[in-house]
Amino acid sequence: MPTKPYSEVKVMLGNAASAWEKLMSHIRYYYEMDEIWQEGKPTHKHRNILYIKRSGKALIALGLREGYFAASIVLGKAERDKFDLQRETFSDPVTKEYDETEILHDGAWLSFDVYDDSIVDDFIRLVEIKRKPNRKVLPGNIEMCGVLDIGLSHSEITEKLFSNGESL
Repeated sequence: MPTKPYSEVKVMLGNAASAWEKLMSHIRYYYEMDEIWQEGKPTHKHRNILYIKRSGKALIALGLREGYFAASIVLGKAERDKFDLQRETFSDPVTKEYDETEILHDGAWLSFDVYDDSIVDDFIRLVEIKRKPNRKVLPGNIEMCGVLDIGLSHSEITEKLFSNGESL
């Protein structure tokens, strides 16, 4: 499986790197998921995409761009019901996107362009609505989780987290 060095990702993301680190730290710390890195044609808008999934079921997709990343999540019926119960606790940009999103046969496809930390906490809550955390043994350093190379399997992530950063 191809990977992408985080040093390259950080340069590409620019000011959005801290938001990326926070989101990826949360996902890697609380979820045992596989990361599928897909790199396409340089001229294609969505050429760098990281899919985070487990057993063929997607959690989120993250598209890397120059200066930001696009974070996408699909909420099915049960997840939309959970969102509706908590909607007043979400920020205006998130509730606006939710309200304007067309509901398709497989759910509501929410997508956010992330330039800074302003909606990361809300997006993390959307991830938690989508799926409960499933990592049974937690590593000690959540901050290290966000700076690992991308496109790793859940076993590679766990191995690096328990190596106490020696391989970073």
